Amino acid sequence: EIGMGLTGFGVFFLFFGMILFFDKALLAIGNVLFVAGLSFVIGLERTFRFFFQKHKMKATGFFLGGVLIVLIGWPLIGMILEIYGFFLLFRGFFPVVVGFIRRVPVLGYLLNLPGISSV
Repeated sequence: EIGMGLTGFGVFFLFFGMILFFDKALLAIGNVLFVAGLSFVIGLERTFRFFFQKHKMKATGFFLGGVLIVLIGWPLIGMILEIYGFFLLFRGFFPVVVGFIRRVPVLGYLLNLPGISSV
């Protein structure tokens, strides 16, 4: 429960920081809360194993490098690196998420529209 709360607040602060024209403080808080929440949800050892697998080192470098650059004070460049690293890290989960969203009543209808379903 604590991990989900931390992760949720982390995503909220990241989103809010991006809306407020890449506010350094909000993005830094969001990054720290997101990584801490992820560690609480799946555990420290599993988080470490997830990020430092041999085939995910490039993605981990971009993601954690982006976090570091945001903490240093260059939020736009850091967020670009983080987003790229995030997509590389979690690209295996996207089909699962899309399959789940297709089962949600309103969102599933929108995803099954002719133009969107082909994507």
